[in-house]
Amino acid sequence: MTTLELRADRTGERADSFLARTVEGLTRSAAQRLLEEGAVRKNGAPVKKNEKLTEGDTLILSLPEPEPVDILPQDIPLDVVYEDDDVIVVNKPVGMVVHPAAGHPDGTLVNALLHHCGDSLSGINGELRPGIVHRIDRDTSGLLIAAKNDFAHLGLAEQLQDHSLYREYEAICVGNLREDQGTVNAPIARHRTDRKRMAVDPEGREAVTHWTVLERLSGYAYIQCRLETGRTHQIRVHMASIGHPLLGDVVYGSKRPYPGLAGQCLHARRLSFVHPRTGERITVECPLPDWFQAVLAKLRRMSAAP
Repeated sequence: MTTLELRADRTGERADSFLARTVEGLTRSAAQRLLEEGAVRKNGAPVKKNEKLTEGDTLILSLPEPEPVDILPQDIPLDVVYEDDDVIVVNKPVGMVVHPAAGHPDGTLVNALLHHCGDSLSGINGELRPGIVHRIDRDTSGLLIAAKNDFAHLGLAEQLQDHSLYREYEAICVGNLREDQGTVNAPIARHRTDRKRMAVDPEGREAVTHWTVLERLSGYAYIQCRLETGRTHQIRVHMASIGHPLLGDVVYGSKRPYPGLAGQCLHARRLSFVHPRTGERITVECPLPDWFQAVLAKLRRMSAAP
């Protein structure tokens, strides 16, 4: 049994909403299930899912032991950038789903990790997401860190919560950004009518993205984005919200796919974290994939044309 001690930071927020907002990777429905099972206590008493919290309340969350994993290991090649006994960092290719879900029962990063790591993956996120600390979209490439045990998982999850786990992306967005850099600080929630999409919503979870223009191209901008938070589709939603959707993003931008792109032009390039066991700062990066470089080269030629 793994336990987490959480301190409420808002007065009047429901317990299920607080847990979903605070515990990385925990959905609201999962939080409600834990509350109904009596896995969350305050002053020794079970907390109800609709109970309103007071700032400063201390909750003790008891996470059950992971269930046996029924997902089959698959011998799928992995581009391993860093690995030790506690963590593994991989460079995920475009098109690979991170964990099994409806429509994607296998062929995922989790299947590949189970083959590569064997039983050495954390179980905090349940049987479908062993080892997964954070996610990136199927059509986003780049760095993703996974935990090989619960100790490492909790340490990395804490860094996600206090924003000390550094994640830097590179992307191409549509349009000419007026400033050279800026910040989008806008909460994100599930879209109120289209549940497959996310949206900026004042009732959503805190989301902060810092962006910097690396290169200006004709009608486009090559940018760097640094995340403080890690909400679903965060960069895609934030850039679209300021009128500059990512090139190739048919969900939040143009519905017409861009030639040479399988999805949005977005790559998780750099990752930096404090090793949960040694305390050492680990920084890794991976180059832009060939498809990203090809799009950049094409846009540069177009920009240089008379």
